[in-house]
Amino acid sequence: GIRDLRCLVGSEMCIRDSLKRRANVQLLYNNSKVQKQCTDLKTAKKLFGGNAALATSLFARINAMQQANVIKDIVMMPTFHFHKLNGNMDGFFAIDVKTRRDPWRIIIQPLDENEEPYDPCNIDEIAGVVRIVEVKEVSNHYE
Repeated sequence: GIRDLRCLVGSEMCIRDSLKRRANVQLLYNNSKVQKQCTDLKTAKKLFGGNAALATSLFARINAMQQANVIKDIVMMPTFHFHKLNGNMDGFFAIDVKTRRDPWRIIIQPLDENEEPYDPCNIDEIAGVVRIVEVKEVSNHYE
């Protein structure tokens, strides 16, 4: 009767909630300085020399990463210009803070469920499963 229905609805909501909880990319930060730059508007503005538009864009990128289910959702967004870094930054990737014309980028590293870097880090193979991303730094790549 009606009690069974409530039970069913209740369990469906539990499933939906646990999916919601499980389904988002978890962002870690390399250190507290980086975390503050990505979560505190005043600090972000200071980083960008008072440029509020860049600070707002950084926050939107961070938010988008947190809303993603897996890193592939980020890889697929053309405006992010997700790209692999080489040399001593092997295993790291960058996304643009705002546009290709701006020198600012967010350096990120995909991590496995033990919060360890992937080795080898083949993004095409792991993009569909990565749910933990570490933000290494927000940097101006011409500096």
